[in-house]
Amino acid sequence: MFNLEGKRVLLIGLGARGRSACRLLRNSGASVVAVDSDNSEFLKKETDLLVKLGVEVHLGLDRPNVKLLSELDLSVVSVGGVRESKWLSALKKINIPVIGELELGYQQLRCLNIAVTGTNGKTSAAKLIEQLLIASQRETELAGKVDCPVCDSVSYSKDFDYLTLAVNSFQLELTQFFQPTVGVLMNIDPDHQDHYGGMVKYINAKSRMFSNQQSFDWAIVQSEALAQIRSLGIKIPSKIVTFSSSNRRADIYLNRGLIVSRVPGWEGPLLDFNECLLEGAHNAEIIMAALAVGRVLKIPLEQSVPVLKNQTPLPHRYETVAEINGVRFINDSRSTNFAAMQKTLSSVPFLGDPNIWLIAGGRDKKSPFHDVGPLLSQRVKGAYLMGETRERIRAAWSLFTPCRLIESLEDGVMQASEIAEDGDVILLSPASEDSSSFNGYQHRGEMFRQIVERLAGCKSSERSTGKAFSASEISNVMSR
Repeated sequence: MFNLEGKRVLLIGLGARGRSACRLLRNSGASVVAVDSDNSEFLKKETDLLVKLGVEVHLGLDRPNVKLLSELDLSVVSVGGVRESKWLSALKKINIPVIGELELGYQQLRCLNIAVTGTNGKTSAAKLIEQLLIASQRETELAGKVDCPVCDSVSYSKDFDYLTLAVNSFQLELTQFFQPTVGVLMNIDPDHQDHYGGMVKYINAKSRMFSNQQSFDWAIVQSEALAQIRSLGIKIPSKIVTFSSSNRRADIYLNRGLIVSRVPGWEGPLLDFNECLLEGAHNAEIIMAALAVGRVLKIPLEQSVPVLKNQTPLPHRYETVAEINGVRFINDSRSTNFAAMQKTLSSVPFLGDPNIWLIAGGRDKKSPFHDVGPLLSQRVKGAYLMGETRERIRAAWSLFTPCRLIESLEDGVMQASEIAEDGDVILLSPASEDSSSFNGYQHRGEMFRQIVERLAGCKSSERSTGKAFSASEISNVMSR
């Protein structure tokens, strides 16, 4: 455990995780200076509590301040602060050690941890693993997320058998000694390319999950992600169990709806995925990862199966909000990259003709827009595009499906509902983080829910016309 007593620490980024780190630093006896480029009324109110704890808070600072950089012993960066590159460059020049809030919390923990990362599905997998541990009478808590930062769990971590963590690439790239007893990697797909500028740096950040593991630790890794890691010459030092919904050579794989194991001493069918409440190949992989964690922690399969079968989707993840006149409204606001959107599109029931009205767009993360084209042409009747990415997405998608620019989420829902027919799906799957219109994917998802609920009230007595629009008619409507 790193001794923080009397240390002068600079905290960069005052989001929820950053504020949690401030509290831990002060409780550990450190002198804390905290900075953030944001200067909103919300942040001012939140940081008033830190000032009362003795934290020196500076808001609206978008460039390094020489006075604040003097006499530092350490700097801690929260997820939001990762983008404050000018501060990080200045700290590097004066040789001040820099760690992330995940590393800070880890160094103060008094229990083992199980950590889950991946471009998509990490929170859902971590939540399912948490439920599996609780059902087997293991003491745990899910942390690492915005609503439960790891630093907030430190004070009572001695009561846990394991702390279950959902961690992202920004947190991992600023680790130093972080060592999960069980590390789980769900997948690696293009994301945050505005920050990493290429897949090599992104894969390296994800693989840091395993860099400090020892031969007695465990790595539970999607087989495709493992191939990406090995292609860069990166070795995982711990024991490895692979899983995949599409690769039957993985240790745990999907075969005609059955999740099957070839792990030595654990061979054969484990679970019928068709009996689970979760749907789609991506959710099958979440269950596979949880099964593997249960195996290495010696949780009996008969204890695990009921938990896995009865798990429901977390909010804003392929969540059916309503069905109105035969049209299903699905909230997939947690889709913040194109890989997540592709998996959702593939999960929507498909009878041969496109039946999805897609609402997408948001903040630009330099994502590869064209890759999803063939799937759009198969599944999507039309796309309503919002946010700063909308022009770029339209340029990439117009060859595959009719596209229309919208000013707001409500515009998209209302316009799609006017043209949707019995059997269609109106899907919010933005493939992007929220733009300035929303305060996170949760807010975006709740706005979608409220819009649909209002729409349901208005249309409760209406009936679908049953008229199917032709491709040319859809194109004409979308181009207006």
